[in-house]
Order: sequence, then C-alpha cells, then structure tokens
Amino acid sequence: MKILITGGTVFVSKFVAQHFAKAGNEVYVLNRNTRPQLSDVKLIECDRNNIGNTLKGHHFDVVIDVTAYTAEDINCLLDGLESFDSYVMISSSAVYPETLAQPFKESDNCGPNKFWGSYGTNKVAAERALTTRVPDAYIIRPPYLYGEYNNVYREAFVFDCAEKSASFYLPGDGSIPLQFFYVEDLCIFIERVIELQPIQKIFNVGNEPVSTREWVELCYAAAGKTPNFISVDKNIEQRNYFPFYNYSYRLDTSLQSAIMPDLMPLDVGLLRAYNWYKENNAEVKAKPYFEYIERNLA
Repeated sequence: MKILITGGTVFVSKFVAQHFAKAGNEVYVLNRNTRPQLSDVKLIECDRNNIGNTLKGHHFDVVIDVTAYTAEDINCLLDGLESFDSYVMISSSAVYPETLAQPFKESDNCGPNKFWGSYGTNKVAAERALTTRVPDAYIIRPPYLYGEYNNVYREAFVFDCAEKSASFYLPGDGSIPLQFFYVEDLCIFIERVIELQPIQKIFNVGNEPVSTREWVELCYAAAGKTPNFISVDKNIEQRNYFPFYNYSYRLDTSLQSAIMPDLMPLDVGLLRAYNWYKENNAEVKAKPYFEYIERNLA
C-alpha cells in the first residue's frame, strides 16, 4: 500500500511509520524535517497547516493521522490531500468527560474533561471535523500508550528508579487503576481495520487495567528489580512525584476485542520498552520527580 503518516519522527508516529515500512508498504511521512528521519520512509517536508499544493499528484491508499490535535489540523490536511481510500485518525481517551459512568463506551457523548483540559476538547473538535468531511473515516481512542520510542517520562521514570535501586514513592496504597496499550498493538489494530473495513467507525483500544502498584512492579521487574514501596499521603499532589494524575478511568474495549482479541502482555511490552530505553535514554526528557522527592518526601 501507499501510506501517508503524519509525523514520523517522535514516539507513536515514528513507531507506526517504521512498522508499516517494515511490512513492505510504501510509506510517506509528512513533517517539517526538524528531527532525524527514518531511513526506510519517504519524506514530504511540510507543515500540515501550510500544505498548499505539496500533496497534489499523490493518491494514498491509507492516511494514518497521528498528529491531529485540533479541527484546524484536520481541515488543513484534508484541504491539501488530492485523493485517498481510507483515513485513520489516532484520537484519545481524553475525549470522554470524567463525569460519565465507566467504562467509557464509544457511543458515549464526548465533552470537556477537567483533567485533560483543552487537549481533550481539541481532540473532540478534531474528531467532529473529520467525521463531518469523511464520514467513513476510522477513529481510534487509546488510553496511555507505551513502548519503544516513548519520549514521555512515564515508564522511563520507573525504570530510572529501578536502575538506582531506589524506593518507590507510591500514591496512597497504589490501588488506583491504570489502562495501557502497547504501540505495536496499535499498529496491528490499524492493519486489522484497514483489512476488514468494519462498519463500526470509532474504537476504544486498550489492555485490561492494572493497579498503579502492579504497574510499578512490572516496570521494576523489566529491570530485574523488586520495588520497596513508600506510601505517600493522598493529599500531596501526585503529579509532583508520579507521572499520572490522580484520576482513573476505564475504556470498554469489547469492540476492539471482537476483531483483535490477542494483545501484547504488559510485562513483555514493558521489557521491550526497558530494553529500548537502556540504549536510548537521551531521547526521553526527564521531569524533576527525583528533585521533588528529595526535597519534600525523602
């Protein structure tokens, strides 16, 4: 297939581009060429909000839009595209208001979520812009994505704690659930959607949730360590020392499971993420969790 992928240089878009290129597809990436490029893709150097005639003369079998965050992003890309067969947008679970009953279902009304703010409402607007102009487009709503190329300091922070054999400062008793999805599973799910062309157009995706404590234990295990936990009072803002909000949600992934029941086990995915991070830690920008812990909790 001839595939256009927006981005292609950071985390999800980079992994997606590499995955589809390795599968033998002709992969084009659209970005501003401000970062190193993958060797097995074709670069279209352009700002997605100023495409002009750059894409004229191209027909794409699939557009995989990883970097659409606003309605303007969607409209500018659609204005620039000459023709395509299938369109897949990577959206977010942030489109669901925190006030809804859980687990969130694809049929639930989208709207503001106080934890995600404008990021969530902009994703809602982007989805609406896409479905208005391309009614048969596919929209995928993942929870927290993890895996190789992750430049967000989440599992990497726990890997650093494990490498230091440091005690882990855990919010409360660690019972808050978290839901994840491995980035390669995202790619495989996109492949299934393209192949099957299901009538359903919006999909939640994700593994079964695990507790915060279990997730940290799995991250330490990937590094061959076992954590010593120190419980932190719930009244202390946990984003100062822990990479997630004090907010738990669950996605109903039954529609995903109907077409892709087998997912990467979390322990195996985290081991792959750890092995990548050991060799590429300079690609992840650390946050000052250790400094906060040292000053306020240790």
